[in-house]
Amino acid sequence: MAPPPSFTLQSGALLRPVRRLLRPLVRLLIEGGVTYPVLAELLRSLYVEVAAGDLLKDPRARTDSRISLLTGVHRKEIRRWRSQSHAPEAVPPVVTRTSQIMARWLRAPEYIDPEGRPRPLPRLPRPEGGPSFESLVQSVTSDVRPRAVLDDWLNHGIVTVDAADRVVLDTAAFVPRPGSAEQLFYFGRNLHDHLSAAAANVTAAGPAPFIERAAHYDNLTPGTVALLEAMGRDAAQRLLTEFNRQTLDLLDANDRELSSAPETPRRRLNLGLYLFVEDDSAGEEP
Repeated sequence: MAPPPSFTLQSGALLRPVRRLLRPLVRLLIEGGVTYPVLAELLRSLYVEVAAGDLLKDPRARTDSRISLLTGVHRKEIRRWRSQSHAPEAVPPVVTRTSQIMARWLRAPEYIDPEGRPRPLPRLPRPEGGPSFESLVQSVTSDVRPRAVLDDWLNHGIVTVDAADRVVLDTAAFVPRPGSAEQLFYFGRNLHDHLSAAAANVTAAGPAPFIERAAHYDNLTPGTVALLEAMGRDAAQRLLTEFNRQTLDLLDANDRELSSAPETPRRRLNLGLYLFVEDDSAGEEP
């Protein structure tokens, strides 16, 4: 038999918020050309994958019959799922490369000033020596030319080049291009983490394990919303910048601990923020 739900809800109580949270996703899928049959196939395989990998902890319980009872997916489809390869999704190389170069610029002693801020770097090596943007990129990767990285970062607004031909990092400016591989990667990861935190709080037997809060207001004029949106953007950026600064201060000790005890379990953390505005006519019931 299928295991009972891990938490109790009134009939339909879960489907109502699920319908609401799926609405913008369905709109995005339609705009992106993803039809219902394609999504239905994806959902069917995900039901099987989650049941087999996340809910049935004992490998002996992962029979086709047990998974079918738990998910409602026909055993024929489960057998087809088992015959397919399920490689984990890879992080786009551009995301990994950008993160590694930025991390080095923000942490390595030769690239930061006495206050711990990233130094403006000469675009090319100077005759007198010293670090440069070219040497920074080459210290991380040889697969891409420093000029290509610079052009991409200039296009994103991550850096500028000043009058002295120095590359200046804007630590608040990494915003991927709409529809790019980088943006779609963060779209999936950030919404996954936000929904995972909210779901864990809903199903928790005791206190909610994660912070998941929002300040929300309605019946506002466009002028008031414009002021609040500017305030929210500024407050969010200050929080993330300070959190990142304090995290960087901890990383050296963290790396030493991992080096001395390689068996130490690894965990990841994602602190996310969002701000959304829409017309009140599309609002929800209180």
